[in-house]
Amino acid sequence: MPMPQTELESRLRAAFPDAEITVQDLAGDGDHYRAKIISPVFTGLPRVKQHQLVNRALADVLGGTLHALALETAAP
Repeated sequence: MPMPQTELESRLRAAFPDAEITVQDLAGDGDHYRAKIISPVFTGLPRVKQHQLVNRALADVLGGTLHALALETAAP
């Protein structure tokens, strides 16, 4: 069962409440998304650590309900 875009956005906003978040459904199937997250939480962190924070917030659905997620993360 695919993950609705609204659910993904909601989960990301809950994990990163002060962030600018943009989510795009890449294939129109609810399985392949791109997320751009600009958050103060990422300040001073290397990109791999930023992505780990996002992956940790979605750990229970990654590879299952959420099949693929391309990430772009940055500090403001």
